[in-house]
Amino acid sequence: MTAPASRDPRSRTDGLGWVTRALFGDDRVAVTVGGAAPAGHRVAARYAVVPSVSRARFLLPLGAHRATAASLLAYNALRPPTVRAVRAALGGLSRIGAAGRVFPTLTVSVPAGVPAAELLLTARLAEALGGGPLHAGCGVRPPDPNHKPTLQLFTADGRPRGYAKIGWNCATRPLVTVEAAALRALAGLAGVPDHPATPRLLAEVDWAGQRIAVVEPLPPRVRGVPTSDPPRIAALLAVARRGRPPAPPRPLAGSPFLARLAAEAARADATGVRGRAVAAVAALERRHGPTAVEFGHWHGDWVPWNLGRHDGGLVAWDWEHSGRDVPVGFDLAHDAFQRALVLRGEPAAAAAAQVDAQLDRYGDRIGLGPAQRRAVADAYLVEMWLRTWRLADAGAGWNPALHPVLLDVIEKRHIG
Repeated sequence: MTAPASRDPRSRTDGLGWVTRALFGDDRVAVTVGGAAPAGHRVAARYAVVPSVSRARFLLPLGAHRATAASLLAYNALRPPTVRAVRAALGGLSRIGAAGRVFPTLTVSVPAGVPAAELLLTARLAEALGGGPLHAGCGVRPPDPNHKPTLQLFTADGRPRGYAKIGWNCATRPLVTVEAAALRALAGLAGVPDHPATPRLLAEVDWAGQRIAVVEPLPPRVRGVPTSDPPRIAALLAVARRGRPPAPPRPLAGSPFLARLAAEAARADATGVRGRAVAAVAALERRHGPTAVEFGHWHGDWVPWNLGRHDGGLVAWDWEHSGRDVPVGFDLAHDAFQRALVLRGEPAAAAAAQVDAQLDRYGDRIGLGPAQRRAVADAYLVEMWLRTWRLADAGAGWNPALHPVLLDVIEKRHIG
């Protein structure tokens, strides 16, 4: 039985359409704005669309006031002050059950007699986690093939149960898989000196062509790391070495890392930049091949907004770009690059210069001499361009802040 399409937000081309298609993709599910369940269906969930259907930014679960309020108030201290104030006000409305009267209501219905867990992701995740029904809040953002819908899962009394990241396409499914594998491996590192705490992986689910990883909630009293804070060198080294002593430096030439870059560059032919990518890796080897560096792990997206403070220690999340066998110092380089590119809006060339400056300032603390700092910086920039290509090749499209300008920067550095 196919659900009626009347007033179905899944037909929209905006963020609300994108999110509802990801969450309620089965055409037997009825999704309508307002109203009751259509004939032959029963209501499975209702959501408040905040602030409106045309400007949707959040789906608030209705039916359990404490869960509705918690979806707004949990981890509010991690958010900017203006966002925090708005969420606090909305949370107050939700506590008294007013959200469903103030905002439009999204009604989700399933055919009578069909188990909800067969059709609805939230019900399937409740089965995977155990402990009874769950209520899910979800942010709404403009459609982007590189973004992943993320559900905040709560019990009816407002207790956080986890975050569910949804890998829904060729670009995002691998990222969710990488993060799940990383969290499984990191679970054994509790107690390693200086290593940041990491949330546990609670469940990994394949559902309706999607890859979902459910991660445990962050500590309730976690606070954000100020963007003005200097990099945490001891924590970066702990991530790179995972409790082991420093690895003996090895030449860049002949390393598994360089072989991977070369193989990825050779596959970039579909983008029309294969020759430039192959030349960039060859130039990296020609210039820095003899330079010996330490290889280890990296977080892959080490930036202040993926870090928090709790009980005097550091918490790190979003491990979807993590990996092994990279030059130690990549997370330090990434921190500088992203602060410049994202926080200050600087172009790629200026962000690359900030990588050099940060490695010059802190490199000796992670065992990098002058030649090693330049090798790590150049290798990191090639790695970042290839990440940009991987996402574009998977259907996410090119990031205009990084392509073709980052490839231009790399070529100029190799000539200089």
